[in-house]
Parts: sequence; structure tokens; C-alpha cells
Amino acid sequence: MGNVTTPEEYAGRLAAESIAGDDPTGWFERLYADAAGGEAVVPWDRGRPTPQLVEWAEATDLTGNGRRALVVGAGLGDNAEYVASRGFATVAFDVSPTAVRLARQRFPDSIVEYRVADLLDPPAEWRDAFDLVVEVATIQALPYDIRGAAIVHVGQMVAQGGRLIVIAYGTAGTPRPDGPPWPLTREEIDAFATGDLRPSRVEELHDETNRILRWRAEFTR
Repeated sequence: MGNVTTPEEYAGRLAAESIAGDDPTGWFERLYADAAGGEAVVPWDRGRPTPQLVEWAEATDLTGNGRRALVVGAGLGDNAEYVASRGFATVAFDVSPTAVRLARQRFPDSIVEYRVADLLDPPAEWRDAFDLVVEVATIQALPYDIRGAAIVHVGQMVAQGGRLIVIAYGTAGTPRPDGPPWPLTREEIDAFATGDLRPSRVEELHDETNRILRWRAEFTR
């Protein structure tokens, strides 16, 4: 990682180079490829599903009963495997082919369908197709000029009667220029409500100083 001292700084450098080269999502593949080669660490990989997702699933008694779920920006697969364990027929995608390959390797007996796909140009057949859509920390890794389109695409993939859960770093003020991640504002959270998708609960998860630490927002169609 050269002179860069932390995984976050390394990811930030790759993101800056990719965005400067007019390829705002290309840095994901570079990062996962470097991690696969032992040259980097994926800073958001914790080797377990996101705690705020697990807490929500347990509190709502989330049960799939074979219904379809989509996990956005699945990375190394922990959230996708968790959603599948709740009984959903789960599709999980990432823009990075290496991330998808590594997820399949980590979970060789998985029932999750791992796919390479781009949130900025998702497969047309995914529109209105999923009873549950899970978006955890993907939008916050995108620069502001493409974030709006990505938010719309996430909402469009929720089927009639379905739910969307969004978990992301939050900010109550002016978004910070450095990143990723670039925390989401309340206005960006509200923007997930596309068409007849409506917010059913928006939580501000605070730390001990009362700073907004996470958004956790649920939407229903």
C-alpha cells in the first residue's frame, strides 16, 4: 500500500484516481483485486453481517418463506448469506467481478445467486422484482453526481408489497468533501421513496455524543 498507512486511506486514493479518470465505480474492482492479491485490505469487511441489519431483522421477525431478496453491492457476501438464512431466495450483486468471485469462494455451498452487475445500469428484469431489497453502505461510496440515479434504481427494484431497508453513514449537515464514504443526508434518504415506495420508518442511530452515526430506513411499496 505504499506510503498509505490505513485501509481507508488506500481505498480513498483508489476512489480519487478512479473518479478523476471518469470511472466512478472502477475503484471497487481495483480494491478487491488488490485485496485478493494480499496487497490491500477492504476497509468495510468485518467478516460478519452488518449489526444494524441483524438487529432490524430480529426486531421485525424477518422471514422470507421463499420470497425473493436482492442485496445491493454485496461485497464478500456476509449480508447476502444472512438474508438467505432468513429464508429468502437471494440474489446478491456487485460491480466488482473479483468481489463476486471471492464471495463464491468464501461460501462454496451457498444458495445465494451471486451476480456481477452495475447499480448504475441494472438488469431490466430486476425492476419491481424483489420482495426485499437490502442496501447497506453502497450509495455512500458513490460520488454525489451519480448518487441520485443510483438511489432511484435501488427503489425501482422493490416489488409491489415489498420492502427496502437502507443502512448508511449519516450526516445532519453539509456533506463532507473527503471520502469515501460520503455520508448520506436526510434528503438523500428521503429520495429512496420513488414512485409509490413510501418510508415506513426512518431511524437516526446515534452515538454517545448524540452525533448521527447511521441511518436505518425502511420503505414499503
